[in-house]
Amino acid sequence: MQQEVMKMLNPGQDGIYVDATIGLGGHAEEILKLIGSEGRLIGIDRDEDALKLTEKRLSDQRVILKRGSFSDMKSLLYADGFTEIDGILFDLGLSMLQLKDAGRGFSFLSDKRLDMRMDKGQKLSAWDVANRYPENVLERIIREFGEERLSRKIARAIIQVRQKKPIDTCFELSKIVEGVYGGRGRTHPATRTFQALRIEVNKELEQIREGLEAALQLLKKSGRLCVIAYHSLEDRIVKTFMVYASKQDLLKILTKKPRQPSSEEMRLNPSSRSAKLRAAEKI
Repeated sequence: MQQEVMKMLNPGQDGIYVDATIGLGGHAEEILKLIGSEGRLIGIDRDEDALKLTEKRLSDQRVILKRGSFSDMKSLLYADGFTEIDGILFDLGLSMLQLKDAGRGFSFLSDKRLDMRMDKGQKLSAWDVANRYPENVLERIIREFGEERLSRKIARAIIQVRQKKPIDTCFELSKIVEGVYGGRGRTHPATRTFQALRIEVNKELEQIREGLEAALQLLKKSGRLCVIAYHSLEDRIVKTFMVYASKQDLLKILTKKPRQPSSEEMRLNPSSRSAKLRAAEKI
């Protein structure tokens, strides 16, 4: 959704912009084309591997890369003297780099150890959630974060298996969920369970709320906030935040309804079909 994002973010000459989830730098590359020689782009990501690749890709003196969570955006930016920002972009969810790297343990097709840590330095992993969380907590996570209708049966099945042996790999967990469903459909039955564990491991929903609050405080007057969400839990938080801030006369919402990818983009990139872009301007 690069065209839609650039239209909403509206990068200007010599402005200061934050890509709070820089990933491999796709959006950042477009922002750099528009901000002139005196502009600055601060890119934040928890994933050290992504930052190394992005540093090589962009190789630009106007770029400052920060390893960390966007929930810590204020302290990360204040450390370099940035207190007023012209625009902030969040592209939430899992990057293709993380999904395609089988060793990161995000994909239910992987035979590698359950992991799902966006920051490989943190202790909690999906292995811990699947093998150590009590059944009632596991059921709640799968139900709330995965919006999974069979959460109770899946949690019970996980407990039964792990009582005999640890659930070590992504594939093992996906087979447990598949067994509860009795087979596969158009969408893999483990999709929602894996989403739930990933959100729990990375505390994604808490991070979003804290990141949005930080962004609101950092934006200067008329600064733009753009957020791309990929599932209803993320989008609900973003919508609620923007509506509340607009009622407090802090933000002006620019997207009455979320922008979605064009049919052509969805055809070329099926993974974009669930993306929803919301934008607002600081008052």
